[in-house]
Amino acid sequence: MKVTVVGAGNVGATCADVLATREIANEVVLVDIKEGFAEGKALDIWQKAPIIGYDSRTVGVTGDYSRTAGSEVVVITSGLPRKPGMSRDDLISTNAGIVKTVTEQVVKYSPNAIIIVVSNPLDVMTYQAHLTSGLPREKVFGMAGILDTARYRAFLAEALNVSPKDIQAVLMGGHGDTMVPLPRYTTVGGIPVTELIGKEQLDAIVQRTAVGGGELVKLMGTSAWYAPGAAAAQMVEAIVRDQRRVFPVCIELKGEYGIDGVYLGAPVILGKNGIERVIELQLNDDEKALLETSRGHVKEVMEALDKMSQTA
Repeated sequence: MKVTVVGAGNVGATCADVLATREIANEVVLVDIKEGFAEGKALDIWQKAPIIGYDSRTVGVTGDYSRTAGSEVVVITSGLPRKPGMSRDDLISTNAGIVKTVTEQVVKYSPNAIIIVVSNPLDVMTYQAHLTSGLPREKVFGMAGILDTARYRAFLAEALNVSPKDIQAVLMGGHGDTMVPLPRYTTVGGIPVTELIGKEQLDAIVQRTAVGGGELVKLMGTSAWYAPGAAAAQMVEAIVRDQRRVFPVCIELKGEYGIDGVYLGAPVILGKNGIERVIELQLNDDEKALLETSRGHVKEVMEALDKMSQTA
C-alpha cells in the first residue's frame, strides 16, 4: 500500500505526517521540486515513529516521480500559498501550470491512482487535474468540504461549549466566500443545531466559516496547513480502508442538483473506488439560489482557465 503526497510544504508535510502516524499506508512518498526538502521532511517524520509508535515508512524524493510508481492514492498540494491581500483566484495562472505538470507525472507512473487535489483555487485546480489526467470524475476530486465543515463544526463547538465530535454538518458549493451553508443538515448529537443556537449567532458562524481561510492568512501571513493536511489524510483513509464515509468533496457535477460540467462541493460516499456515489439532497429555494450563485462564480474561474489555456 503506497500513498504519494506531492508538495512537501506545510499542507503536504502535515498530510504525510497524519498518514504515517495513523498508519494509513505502508509507505508514504513525499515529492517536492526543492532539493532535499521532501527528503528532510520525510526523514523527520520517520524519526518520530519510535516516539509515537507507528510502522509506516516515509520517503522523500526531489522530482523523481518514478519513486511514486504504483501509488494507490496521490494527494496534490503543489502550488503557491495565498499571501495577504490575495484571493484564491489570484493563484489560478501559476498553480494551474504546476498542477498540470504534476498530474502528467502522476498518471505516467500511477495510471490507476485516485487523485485528491488540495491546491488552490481548489475547484478550478480540480478541473485542471481532471482535464489533464483523463480519468473519470470518480477518481479525480478535490478536498475542500471536509475542511470547510471542520471549521464550521469547530466554531459551533466553541459557541455551544460542546465536543466537536458530536457535531455533524454539510456544506456545499465552491471553496471560499460562495460556499453554501446548510444549517438544516447540521446536528449536535442528533439534535438540529437550530434548536440550540439563535439565527443571528448561527449566521455569524456561517459567515466566519466562509472566510475562514482568509482569517488565517491575515493572522499568519500564509495559508492554513494543519486542518487542510489532516482533511486530505482523512479522505485518503476513507479510500484506503474502504470506509464508505459520507463527505462533502469537490467533484464535477453531471446533472446532479441541475448542474452540469461545473466542479462544486457536494456530499458523496467515499470508498475504495474513490467516489462511490454522489448524494443529492432536497434543497429548498434559498439553498438552491445560493448554490446557483456559487456555480456561477466557479464557472467564471473555469472559463478564465480555459482562456489561459487557449492563449498559452
